[in-house]
Amino acid sequence: MFATASDGTLRLVRLGPSGDTVDPETALPLVELTAFGHGSGWSGPRFTGTAFGARLVYRGHCEHHGPGEGDWARLTVELRDPATGLTAFVELSSPAGVAVLRSRVRLRNDGAEPLVVQSVSSLLLGGLPSPDLLDVHRARNDWLAECRWYAEPLRATVADISVDAHQHDSRAALALTGRGSWPSDGHLAMGALTERGGGRDRDAVPMEGSGGRGRAWVWQVESPAGWRWDLGERARGTYLALNGPTDAEHQWRMRLAPGDTFTTVAAALALGSGGGSGLDDAWAALTAYRRAVRRPHPDHDTLPVVFNDYMNTLMGDPTTAKLLPLIDAAADAGAEYFCIDSGWYDDTVDGGWWDGVGAWLPSARRFPPGGVGGGTAPEVGAVSGGGGGAGTAAEAEAGSGSGSGTGTGTGTELEAGIGTEAWAGTEAWAGTEAWAEAEAGTEPGAGTEAEVDTERGAGTEAEAGAGPEDGSDSEAVAAAPSDGGIRAVLDRIRERGMVPGLWLEPEVVGVRSAVAAELPPEAFFQRDGVRLAEQGRHQLDLRHPAARAHLDKTVDRIVGDWGVGYLKLDYNIVIDPGTTAPGDLSPGAGLLGHAHAYLDWLSDVLDRYPHLVVENCASGGMRMDGATLAVAQLQSTSDQQDPLRYPPIAAAAPTAVPPEQGAVWAYPQPEYEDDLIAFTLGGALLGRIHLSGHLDRMTDRQLALVREAVGTYKSIRGDLARSVPFWPLGLPGWTDEWSALGLRAPDGQGPTYVSVWRRGGASEVRLPIRHLAASGVPVRTEILHPSAARADSAASWDPTTGELRVSVPRSPGVLLIRLTPQDVTEA
Repeated sequence: MFATASDGTLRLVRLGPSGDTVDPETALPLVELTAFGHGSGWSGPRFTGTAFGARLVYRGHCEHHGPGEGDWARLTVELRDPATGLTAFVELSSPAGVAVLRSRVRLRNDGAEPLVVQSVSSLLLGGLPSPDLLDVHRARNDWLAECRWYAEPLRATVADISVDAHQHDSRAALALTGRGSWPSDGHLAMGALTERGGGRDRDAVPMEGSGGRGRAWVWQVESPAGWRWDLGERARGTYLALNGPTDAEHQWRMRLAPGDTFTTVAAALALGSGGGSGLDDAWAALTAYRRAVRRPHPDHDTLPVVFNDYMNTLMGDPTTAKLLPLIDAAADAGAEYFCIDSGWYDDTVDGGWWDGVGAWLPSARRFPPGGVGGGTAPEVGAVSGGGGGAGTAAEAEAGSGSGSGTGTGTGTELEAGIGTEAWAGTEAWAGTEAWAEAEAGTEPGAGTEAEVDTERGAGTEAEAGAGPEDGSDSEAVAAAPSDGGIRAVLDRIRERGMVPGLWLEPEVVGVRSAVAAELPPEAFFQRDGVRLAEQGRHQLDLRHPAARAHLDKTVDRIVGDWGVGYLKLDYNIVIDPGTTAPGDLSPGAGLLGHAHAYLDWLSDVLDRYPHLVVENCASGGMRMDGATLAVAQLQSTSDQQDPLRYPPIAAAAPTAVPPEQGAVWAYPQPEYEDDLIAFTLGGALLGRIHLSGHLDRMTDRQLALVREAVGTYKSIRGDLARSVPFWPLGLPGWTDEWSALGLRAPDGQGPTYVSVWRRGGASEVRLPIRHLAASGVPVRTEILHPSAARADSAASWDPTTGELRVSVPRSPGVLLIRLTPQDVTEA
């Protein structure tokens, strides 16, 4: 519901049927922005009270329904500043039946003078309950320790200053920002508010990761680059401001010449009603929204099992001899995709490929054209002797190259892995302005979603071609005589009934790579005319036609010629604050422009190869943002190598990514006890199971445990693709002894699945399952994984309390439990 305030500005005064209707003078304007010469009405860290916000008056609106709009309701509100002629279009949308509001703002300079914009809001909301009643939730997101939610009273930051005594609101704000080309490094681009105790208990102190019991508001800023949100007190209530990059935090600003436009990144706000599960309701709504906004793909429905050779296994040291037995073992275990991770291009003898990447051609040393016997006899002996691809990464670094047979386990590989998964990443989203527009004077990155028309840099598609058929191309000439070895391995993957995949880090070019000299300087990130280097790498600028053509040729060779059907796209450097290419007013604008161009490129790749599956990774979850997840099919949740540390990451991952997109490692090893094998496998069964581990060295009994877990996953994955998450014990803390993740059918029809991890503490726990308790019908419980747990573990439904009672006698332990409501006749 909207209303006009006394200054003529339009205000959002109520959101959702359970929202409070607030006075228009208390609510916030629909847009706040700052520009040179037009700042704020007061000093402080809050993004409210700007000069433009008080001047943008209502001019009209347009509702969009019917054919072409899909199952969405859309509203565009037009505002205008009479002083400068700036027009703002507030574009609001919501999927049918989903309690989520999506918002972005499109600016158009209809005045006679240019404007330099320094910040502009994506979504503003005022009139929320008093800070006295609210807890704020944030998610720390660090390498190897992703999705760590924590909560505190909002009053811990925004103090009660006695507004009556001062006749003025507090200037304080709780602000959170993400910077650089890893948008989720440090924190997820998300947040939440919960109304404590349904508004009754002002003194309760939330615990780490705890969930709210009253109304809830959960938001995400869908930026592939910088972002900011802040909360503060206004007129005895609370406001929320969501922004993309700003000048103050990200060195982002852009010039709008007369007639120019700019569109912000989108932001989404999910609502959860009270009644005891507001936060879970909001997560469910946000999950449904993420499914509605993303690019359609068959992978979201089929959820195939992926084996990746990296984690705790080859660790960036693949060879033909090491891969062949792994391929056979992965196929026997039930894998449907097999991804060769980093190192397949490394032709050095010491693993020193880090600063030499960029051509993405296969190593003839690792994949000799003659096959296993083509120059790797020591490895062949190790394999035939039962070592299953022995040879450690330590030896490779010492110069052994192909790693001839030690026959040892994984310990040395873990400690000395070449280019370890400490490096991983990618990004994706559609809607960018091309390099050609930048040269013409339009700010790059002016579009922010797939719906915005995009123009590609002149010649990028034609120059890219459909593959390396041009004999004059240096990459094509080099690829022709040397790719037979890797093609044979890819053929073996297909022969075993799996789809082959490869790891790629597309946006980087090593400083020692020939590609660094072949591409023009303007194809790379630069500042003041100097090409940037980070960790021995240059960063491509995907707005430039030559950079895009280089990657198109690479993908057309790997996917089009070699028949690879899965790409793990990684990104392992951070550029902050960005680049100043021709046409960039600021480095932050250059970074956002590149990030949108990258996502536009990725969308184009998927248009050309619609069955290609893309995994997004950036040293695990450092690019786990809503813009990227709307394009990529899968998201790496972590690089965590310790199976005892992974449960809180796996349990909390659905806060950031729908379960069917969240890739969770399961890396059983032959030296593990059966309980630990079951533990590492069980943690991935309510996400996207990503198998790894030396399956080729396992006994038949151990491999049977893996096959059983994979079979269990396949039997339930059809339900997972439609389910929404909930957390019976609240969001997990990093050191919690018990953690639990549940998935339920959003319409209440169908089974509920609960994964329960025990890492210590008492052997029994009770889990409230509110949606089943409210139904009042009998519930049948089944332990699906591990099957051996049915003999000594227990899971039973207590109808009197509406709780699931779980007993796990040993630690570490995990159970996957199915809960099925039964009607009276079934019972």
